[in-house]
Amino acid sequence: MFKEILEIYQLLEDPKIDGNIVAEFFKSKGAEDICVKRVEGSHGYTDVIKIKVKGKNGKSNGGSAPTLGIIGMLGGIATVPRFRGLVSDADGAIAALAVALKLIKMEKMGEVLEGDVIVSTHICPKAPTIPHDPVPFVGSPVEVPKLVRELVDEEMDAILSIDTTRGNRVINVKGFAITPTVKEGWILRVSEDLLTIMEQVTGKLPAVVPITMQDITPYGNGVYHLNSMMQPSTVTKAPVVGVAITSEVPIPGSATGVNDIVSMEQAARFCLEVAKYFGEGRVEFYDKNDFERLVELYGSMSKLQQSR
Repeated sequence: MFKEILEIYQLLEDPKIDGNIVAEFFKSKGAEDICVKRVEGSHGYTDVIKIKVKGKNGKSNGGSAPTLGIIGMLGGIATVPRFRGLVSDADGAIAALAVALKLIKMEKMGEVLEGDVIVSTHICPKAPTIPHDPVPFVGSPVEVPKLVRELVDEEMDAILSIDTTRGNRVINVKGFAITPTVKEGWILRVSEDLLTIMEQVTGKLPAVVPITMQDITPYGNGVYHLNSMMQPSTVTKAPVVGVAITSEVPIPGSATGVNDIVSMEQAARFCLEVAKYFGEGRVEFYDKNDFERLVELYGSMSKLQQSR
């Protein structure tokens, strides 16, 4: 998927980029179901873009195959005029859109997946920066809880949330890592199916991000979050797994010249493989019996999805 990563990178590095330009690019490639929505916030605006690639047995065609959501999480793709060029934070958007582009190309060749895939992210080249330990974050012009509600679609039966996760000291590998599955406030065991796909895609032992209870609570509650990767889990009942693009050393989200093509390509290829198997019912994000037993024994944890 190097070609798709490079195409999206070159598309997004234009400082005049916006959601409509991205939408026109995808339409020129054959996308048929795409929408753009400008969302206003306290620090400006961003363009949320959603691309649906229909499966042959997907809900959009009246079928029963489950729908996978792939979300590119980020504050913004650039911080113009403070820094020039795409920032580290752009990785989630690049990887997610590259998956959408690859799926559209596959569809044109007759390689149609079983289930629908919905790819969503947002396009903001003028994001603010905010202090964060150990390195600064790229902030969102729109409050994250509001933004996440736009990115998550009610049709998504499971979600992969891709995000740059390099501004920390808790996951120290170059490439990408996945998180345990989060569902309705419960941090569940890491999916064995996803670990297997990760091993096959990378040819290496899998890496897992040690997320905490704080990370799965909504932004704005005054507690530390590793990053925004798990925020989709705060607004849905669908199981959510983070796909973290990682490095060996802390790299600021606002740093330019640090987007690693190989890491993004591996993360995107992983998401594509999950999409293939998920629509066929061959990938489980969580053990339903385990989850039901936990709720039976200890009750709902959905209060962790609430801001207050």
